[in-house]
Amino acid sequence: MSDNVEKLMPEHLKRFQGTLDRIERDLREVKGRVANLEGGQASIIQHLAHFSAADAAQQLTIDNISDRLDRIERRLELAS
Repeated sequence: MSDNVEKLMPEHLKRFQGTLDRIERDLREVKGRVANLEGGQASIIQHLAHFSAADAAQQLTIDNISDRLDRIERRLELAS
């Protein structure tokens, strides 16, 4: 009986080690995928910042055009 238990223990330990190895591989894969997602998120944030800067520049241009139009209307006495 004791001999059977001694033979079973190494088999169980081998199975546990195999399961642990598989979990470690899966964890490495998940870490890599999370890193890719974080990189993609950073890229999206950069693009949004560029869009915000472009929007601000366009708004400034529109404000300048509006000021010029107001001055033109005053000179032509079109403003009421």
